[in-house]
Amino acid sequence: MLVNKTKPTLSESIRDGLVELIVSGEIKAGERLIETRIAADFGTSQAPVREALRELEGLGLVESRPRRGRHVLPFVEQTIREAYVVRAALEEAATRLAMLNRRLPLDAMRTDVAEMRRCAAADDARAMGLASARFHRRVVLAAENFLLERAWEGLQIEARTAITLALTKPALDHVADEHEDLLGVLAAGDVEAACLHARAHQWAYADLPHDMHGAARTVRFPG
Repeated sequence: MLVNKTKPTLSESIRDGLVELIVSGEIKAGERLIETRIAADFGTSQAPVREALRELEGLGLVESRPRRGRHVLPFVEQTIREAYVVRAALEEAATRLAMLNRRLPLDAMRTDVAEMRRCAAADDARAMGLASARFHRRVVLAAENFLLERAWEGLQIEARTAITLALTKPALDHVADEHEDLLGVLAAGDVEAACLHARAHQWAYADLPHDMHGAARTVRFPG
């Protein structure tokens, strides 16, 4: 029996829709984002549009200029990719600390992977993103490093994950597989292998023309 899909909020739908338009080039870098026009395009009031734009500003994809409104920043696609390089470094450090602390909540993380399986069966990308963020947050919290945790949370992981899933449209069962593989390496207890896997897990989503070792690879990011 399939679980019901979770519905994004209206502001989340507008946020993701705007990112798709920006990455596709329909909205150009430097273009002004006018709340009333966006509200009309999405058939809604200005309140959820305003909330979506605030979130995009927080993600570094939009900037607010005094007396000139909000504009799309250049290199949006690059910014999305760069966040995964930063996240890879943070999660590698968190993995090392958590394993040395022997604080990884493996049972809870297995529950997260099981939830990802249910999300894949229901084709629920939004719930998959939330389950993924929850899985990785457990590792970060287990590191017991306040500044690392703040830096990780500052990346707004749920929002970036939702945007990435919306843009790349990966097979959700493959996303669950990736997390199950990572969990298996973490549970095995080899610190160096786990750190390498944790870093590679995020680096793959950076979609650079090379992997983290410098070897050339095919870019999968749309655009």
